Amino acid sequence: MSFHASAQDIRLDDGHMLRARLYNVNGEEVDAEVDLNQFIGNNDGNFEWGGENFSGSAEDINFSLEGDDNVPILRAGLMNMEGELVYRDINLSERIGNNDGQFEFRCMKQTLQ
Repeated sequence: MSFHASAQDIRLDDGHMLRARLYNVNGEEVDAEVDLNQFIGNNDGNFEWGGENFSGSAEDINFSLEGDDNVPILRAGLMNMEGELVYRDINLSERIGNNDGQFEFRCMKQTLQ
């Protein structure tokens, strides 16, 4: 389950700490946090799932819930290889879920044919 559909008080602290109260399987709210620097990197001015430490080369980091579905979007200016600041966004619900009241990073599995 995407975390934002089962969460309250979602926020981003220090530019990389995602915090919220997530519901567990019993319907109880649990304080949860995850360091996005452990799962998101900066690849030449683009957010990269599976990378690390995006905030070390980012400016103007912000988080918001957008649209009718309150999609969790992280936005930042990311430095590219030429030293230019490139503004990008990433949908956190693509890979971050709620597993019984805890944030869970989900890797995309690729099938080789």
